[in-house]
This record gives sequence, C-alpha cells and structure tokens, in this order.
Amino acid sequence: MSDKQDILAELTRILESRKSAADGEKSYVASLHQKGLNKILEKIGEEATETILAAKDAQVSGDKSELIAETADLWFHSLVMLSHLDESADSVLNELARRFGVSGHDEKAARQS
Repeated sequence: MSDKQDILAELTRILESRKSAADGEKSYVASLHQKGLNKILEKIGEEATETILAAKDAQVSGDKSELIAETADLWFHSLVMLSHLDESADSVLNELARRFGVSGHDEKAARQS
C-alpha cells in the first residue's frame, strides 16, 4: 500500500468490518465498539492529551517521533469514533476540501452565525 489515500481507504474498510465483529477479545476495534461511544471518546481524550504532551516534548528535544506516533493514535481513535457514528474519513476530507480557499476567520464566522 504505497498511496497514502489507499491507506486511509483500507483503514476505513477494516474499521467498518470490525464494527460488527462479534469477538471483542480478538479485535481491539470491536472491543471499543462493544464498550460504546463513551469509551471511544475517553480514548480520544487520552490520545489528545498524549499528543499535546508529545508536542511539548518535541519542541524541547527536537525529536518528533513520539509526536508522530501519538498523532497517529489520535487520528486512529477519531476514525473509530466516526465509524461508530456511521461516518467516515471521507466526510471529514470533504469538509476540509470545502474549506479550501476560504479564510479561516471567514469560515469560523460562518459557523457561528
């Protein structure tokens, strides 16, 4: 899998297949789905905190490897959340594409009105 877009598509496919997997002992993703949205959100909170701490450490040390690993964990758990709520990365990518060419300040103001 050399194309990064293919990685995202394959991960989305795997997450969807694990969503209905019966055995949460064999599949981490299945276990998260079985435990429900609150557990998934708890994991996202943990990973967000770990990402923040890794960013601070990277700024001091210059070593960004932990930051990359923690960001991957955060993205992964965010994708699990989207899957749990019957959404996918494509929805997020479409939203990001929609925002291209729009000032961040203008986009934020449009959301608030």
